[in-house]
Amino acid sequence: MAEEIIRTKTGIQGLDKALNGGFPNGNMVLVSGGAGTGKSTFCLQFIINGASVFGEKGLYLSTEQNREELYKQASVFNWKLQELEQRGLIKIIYYDPTTGEGFPQTFNDAVEQFKPKRIVVDSLTTLIDSLLISGISDDKGFSLVQIAETVNPIPRTDQIVTKHVLYSLFKVLKAFKITTLLTTEMPEDGKTLSADGVSEFVADGVLVLHYVGVGSVDFRSMAIRKMRYTDHAKSTLAYAIEPSGIAIKESEI
Repeated sequence: MAEEIIRTKTGIQGLDKALNGGFPNGNMVLVSGGAGTGKSTFCLQFIINGASVFGEKGLYLSTEQNREELYKQASVFNWKLQELEQRGLIKIIYYDPTTGEGFPQTFNDAVEQFKPKRIVVDSLTTLIDSLLISGISDDKGFSLVQIAETVNPIPRTDQIVTKHVLYSLFKVLKAFKITTLLTTEMPEDGKTLSADGVSEFVADGVLVLHYVGVGSVDFRSMAIRKMRYTDHAKSTLAYAIEPSGIAIKESEI
């Protein structure tokens, strides 16, 4: 008899249905898309729903919006982000990518102390760029090691170094065994599903968001391109960004 899969629900009814109940617990899922697709909104909704609907703690690591900006974004959808944070259900960490300092220990400590059931990294693209510049390592078991030493004697092309940092980061995140969403920009040429061209192969799942604007009409769709440990809908799901957040158009499922 097959072991029952424990799932992390998104709280977005049509998507959970397409995922046969939600993301398999502990999966690392890449949320990929271009500008205007709602990647950050989707991830924030995932954390908000986890706390307000399912009572699950969520850790939100942002490299692009500080706490006040996230409060402002949440208020657009009438989400009580600040209240949930004050109640200890959500923890926001803003990591300034221009400093290139303190990420490993800060993040590791936050996970150990807060003990979240959900994690969001928004965005992986900016975080990786920062880590590539800094070549971070520390002595607490969260190590990206010194890049120059690790990749020798292999020629240190940008792609090789990026792969090394990505694999190191994903290995650490995977060890937490916490369902994690990571946003990434998808190139306009559509040749890869992430800005780095590597993340989609390392991640357990890939959710691709598309947006096409024609005049005053918006067309948005998402596809579950990959999801380990579960079957899932193969068809494209139409969605809209409504006053209450992202919603799947049920008639399109």
